[in-house]
Amino acid sequence: MKEEVILEDIDRMPYRQAWDYQESLLERLQQHKLADDPSSLSPVPAGYLLFVEHPHVYTLGKSGDRNNLLIPPDRLEEEKIEFYHTDRGGDITYHGPGQIVGYPILDLDRLGIGIKKYIYLIEETIIQVVGAYGLQAGRLENATGVWLHQGAGERPEKICAIGVRVSRGVTMHGFAFNVNTDLRYFDYINPCGFTDKGVTSLEKETGRRRDMEEVKRQVAEKFSEVFEVHISRRK
Repeated sequence: MKEEVILEDIDRMPYRQAWDYQESLLERLQQHKLADDPSSLSPVPAGYLLFVEHPHVYTLGKSGDRNNLLIPPDRLEEEKIEFYHTDRGGDITYHGPGQIVGYPILDLDRLGIGIKKYIYLIEETIIQVVGAYGLQAGRLENATGVWLHQGAGERPEKICAIGVRVSRGVTMHGFAFNVNTDLRYFDYINPCGFTDKGVTSLEKETGRRRDMEEVKRQVAEKFSEVFEVHISRRK
């Protein structure tokens, strides 16, 4: 029988609030797996998958370089953009409207996968979603995430950024998939610390705005297939 992962579509939520919510779910999974007698506790799934759109925010990974934020604090305030230094991996990225941010909070031990395979499977999920829209995406050596335009003489462009944290075998943070994202906000940073690569979106690549609910359905379906889990939806 496949392990269960509960999908919760939060819609819009400020970054800090979503971070706190992830922490609460992570703690629930950790408490269950570390209990002396887990059978005495209420059953928990193998994990959760949260979908959310954030108001404009830049987040910097724990080992990221603050110099990759290219505008001063007063400009952030003028543009109504929040900034957080987080405990995830990776460098700086942007979250905002039109972007599907996915937060898998998963017990990797129950799923029988390690961190490298976990990252690979997230990438594979988005690669397959992008492929469903007629686009060829892939991986880039020494650059986590999902990329387009990797041919000779082309400038690679990232369509999905990934940055995670793993604590006692449980994951949090996750991926940011540009669907109808306003890409101008990436001009204020060196995305993921790169200065020689670009950023793109599903809207830009397909030439029209995409239905967010349709894309989320695709992500959920591919996630279920790639991770070989059963997705239960929670409203």
